[in-house]
Amino acid sequence: MGEGSIIQSVEKQIYHIGGKKVMIDSDLAKLYGIETYQLTRQVRRNIGRFPNDFMFQLTKEEYLTCQIGSSKKGGRRYLPYVFTQEGVAMLSSVLNSKRAIDVNIAIMRAFVRLREIYILNKDVAYKLSEIERKVDKHDENIKIIFEIIHRLMEPKPEKPKPRIGFHP
Repeated sequence: MGEGSIIQSVEKQIYHIGGKKVMIDSDLAKLYGIETYQLTRQVRRNIGRFPNDFMFQLTKEEYLTCQIGSSKKGGRRYLPYVFTQEGVAMLSSVLNSKRAIDVNIAIMRAFVRLREIYILNKDVAYKLSEIERKVDKHDENIKIIFEIIHRLMEPKPEKPKPRIGFHP
């Protein structure tokens, strides 16, 4: 599997939850080639490295809304943890293996690519709104031009011609 396809695979596992881009603990565990409990155990052993803006546990409402991930036994026994980009980067120091380092590099590249896509889309949206404003203004101007042309095309009411000759 090439690096490009790994990055695309990772991008599909990045979710928007609570206004943040995050990855689910079970998805990360699969990428690292370990069980989810092993990942969470390492995180708990190094909990000081994972403040709330690096990692947080989903609420029941968030989990039910997302419906992401489930254990082999048909459901999770606990609500999943999610990791922001910074939290995923911190995982590389907790999960010290060659695979963890390679996976983290791919994940970081995926996050950066998504950020670039977002910025590009934001720029395109801005430019489109500018074009729409200009077109709206052009539409108004074109309407005015057509109204003037129609007025010019209308026959002018003829003034009564003065009678020729002597008038008493």
